[in-house]
This record gives sequence, C-alpha cells and structure tokens, in this order.
Amino acid sequence: MDFKKITDQLNIFAQCRRYGLPIWQCPQFIFLIMGVVIIATALITYSLGTRYVADPSTVSLIVFVLTIILFVLTFSITRSLEGLAEANRLKSEFISVVSHQLRSPLSNLKWAIELLLSSRLGKIEAKQGEYFKILKDNTIRMGELIADLLTVSRIEQGRLPLYKTEFSLQDLVKEIIAEFEPLAKSSNIKIKLEVANALPKVFADTSRIKMVAENFLDNAIRYIKGKGEVKIKIESKNKRLLFSVQDNGVGIPQKDQRYIFQKFFRSQNVLKYQTRGSGLGLYIAKSLVERSGGKIGFKSKENKGSTFWFTLPTK
Repeated sequence: MDFKKITDQLNIFAQCRRYGLPIWQCPQFIFLIMGVVIIATALITYSLGTRYVADPSTVSLIVFVLTIILFVLTFSITRSLEGLAEANRLKSEFISVVSHQLRSPLSNLKWAIELLLSSRLGKIEAKQGEYFKILKDNTIRMGELIADLLTVSRIEQGRLPLYKTEFSLQDLVKEIIAEFEPLAKSSNIKIKLEVANALPKVFADTSRIKMVAENFLDNAIRYIKGKGEVKIKIESKNKRLLFSVQDNGVGIPQKDQRYIFQKFFRSQNVLKYQTRGSGLGLYIAKSLVERSGGKIGFKSKENKGSTFWFTLPTK
C-alpha cells in the first residue's frame, strides 16, 4: 500500500464522502470514537484497580486484557460496518451506471414510437395505434422510474445539488394544479386550494420542491377511487410555510405507516388497485424536504384518506 492510500484511509472526511455517509455514521469516525472510549475505560479501570487491588501487576493485567477485548470488539464491529457501507456504495454506483445506460436506448425507443404514431412512415391502423400507445405509456413509466433511481442514487452519494432561491410557494402550487387539472377531471376529482393571506416567500430549490408537491398531489389523485376531492392548503406556522395535501382516498393501514418513507415500500391496500408507482417518491420527497431545512409528515386512516404535509423555512 503506497503513502497516498494510507493517507486516504486515515482521512475520515474523505472516507465518509466516498461512502456517501454523514460523519457520525462513517465507520472510520465510529472507530475513532470507540478508540477514545477504550482509552477512557482503560484509565478508569486502572484508577479503580489501584484503589481496590493491592498488586500493581494484577491491575495492569486486568487493564491490558480489558483493552484487548474492547479493541477486538471495536475492530470487528467497525469492519462489519465498513463492509456494509462499501456494499451500499457499490449498490448506489450500480444503480447510477445502469440507469444512465438505460436512458439512451429508452430515449431512442420513445422517439421511434412517436415517429410511428405520427404516421410519417405510413398509415397506422386503429388497432396498431392502440398497441403503440401502450408502448408509449410504458416507456414514459420506465423513464420516470429511471429518473427516480438516479435521484435516489445521487441522494445516497451526497451528489444531489440544491440551488436555493427565494420564491412564492403559492405561485408554484398554482402552476402544479394547472398541470394536474386534466388528470383530476378525467378521474372525477375536484382540487381545492386554500391560501392564507400575505404569505412570505420560501427559500429552497424550486425544482426540487416542485417535485415533492407534484408527488403529493399525484398520489392524492391516484389513490382516490371514484369521485373525490383533494384539498391543498398553504399557511404560515412558526415562521415557516406549511404545505398540506388532504384526500379522501384509500388511506394507509396503521401497520404500514411506519414504513411509508422507506425506499420501494408500497402499502398493501394500494397494491390491489394496481396503481402505478415505484415506492421511491416519498423517500425522495423526505430527503429533499429535510435537505431544504424543512420537515415532512402525514396522518392517515385506512378507507378515510390521508393528509401529507411539509414545512419550508422562509427568508
């Protein structure tokens, strides 16, 4: 091992960046803290031993054995954590590489389908057009999944940039509602917006917060079965803006609620409706809101509906 590799191993911050972990979760940092604990334990043991044990050599032996045991345990635990961190890093890199590699052929497929549907290469029969539309819908779904996987990979590796600016949350939400209006009308769902007066602007990344709000609204519409209503509220609370989306949809069973922000998790009661989704949207939303300095949460009751909310700091 050359000198550069040795210095890289000793550089805790470099190792944490490599694994994409905060410093308090980094194996090397944990090993350092445990080393301090071992030294403190040895000193305390020696101090107590000299007080209650007459033979100095016995005290030294006790301290030596205890220190060796603690060091071996610490080393074993740290190596295990380092193995898990490395496996997680490799997994994130694999997802990132595969997702990037899939984007080009998927774009080509999407372009080819759109070209065929345009009838520029010849007339398309009605039945053929139906199958091409199915292909187009599925390429769109695959594109959304790849985009989500890339976002998750960048979040886990700490490589997702946030470009924070001051903007009007209510203006952004109005744009989002306008985009979702056709889907809501086709699903027989009414969207209501309630905005408090004289709201301050928020300070965050506009595109990332738009992604979160779109996820909330999209879920609310898709998880209402039959006629329904989605209520969106924006209000000021404790020097922050509170955004919430309430629906009267299928809700989330109590036993599933603890897992709702985990990757790839989808509640059992929505699977039977075959509603499309990857189980990544809420994980991404939680990461983006927390990185923006806000909080996220929800309350839900099965067959009654759900309310998802997040807060953002104002400038």
